[in-house]
Amino acid sequence: MLVLSRHKDEKIIIGEDIEITVVEVKGDTVKLGISAPGNVKIYRKELYDIIAKANIEAAGLKPVNLDEVAEKLKGRYKTDK
Repeated sequence: MLVLSRHKDEKIIIGEDIEITVVEVKGDTVKLGISAPGNVKIYRKELYDIIAKANIEAAGLKPVNLDEVAEKLKGRYKTDK
């Protein structure tokens, strides 16, 4: 993770077309402005998690334990060396 210190009105550029501006700092709250192309979706993390969970539930999917899948597949596929 990249950690940066910024002051009010300072900016961060991501890629060539995303710009984040520190709009206000008040106590322990930072207000950010984000400029990005219309096709870039921007969500607060807590909202993104809710959307992702709803999408998984709507699709009828359940989490998969990959260790269990690997165990079931052991021995089924052998490679010649």
